[in-house]
Amino acid sequence: MTAVPEEQPAWRQRAVERSTRAAKLRAEQRVQRFLDAAQELIAEKRTTDFTVQEVVDRSKQSLRSFYQHFDGKHELLLALFEDALSKSAAEIRETAGSQSDPLQALRLAVEMLFEQSLSNPGVERPLFSDFALQLLVKHPAQVATAHLPLHQVFTELVEQAEDAGVIPAGKPRRQASILMQTVMFVAQGNGVPAGSHAAAVSAEEVWQFCLGGLSGVPVRN
Repeated sequence: MTAVPEEQPAWRQRAVERSTRAAKLRAEQRVQRFLDAAQELIAEKRTTDFTVQEVVDRSKQSLRSFYQHFDGKHELLLALFEDALSKSAAEIRETAGSQSDPLQALRLAVEMLFEQSLSNPGVERPLFSDFALQLLVKHPAQVATAHLPLHQVFTELVEQAEDAGVIPAGKPRRQASILMQTVMFVAQGNGVPAGSHAAAVSAEEVWQFCLGGLSGVPVRN
């Protein structure tokens, strides 16, 4: 007959859980120090052209500790990218959620994402233009996962606008994806001459273009 293992006393379970929570908190603090150090270097250098050792030195931690949490620099940058996108999603959800008009809510979301995506390495943004495309090419699955919170917000906003009848019914998830890609791509290349067009694009212009695509009504000059 197989012996039934005795259940651990409650005090022992509490002690183990407390120890686990403390270890998790210390790990989270170490990770945040690495992220903060990398963000400071990006702001100072206005580029992601820094070394892992610089991050380690800035964070006042060890190289061994860095590699306990990250496989390398690309994973650190991906963590920054994912963290910033998550914050962006939360900000957009909160601001858009304050609007009773679903079309106005969607408009605010588009304009906020556009402003947040403009190339400015000295400011914390959801997209760091000098490495976002590299991550997309080399780690597409991870980048797609990082975009999920933001994609969910835009999907909900498109669904609400369609339910209210202010835009035609379609495929909300696919529409949200196309919408996000359009806004981010235009923001990253904003101000770059394209043919005879060299003036910077405004958030209002981006919204009008996206609205034309969602509603099926051509945008007129």
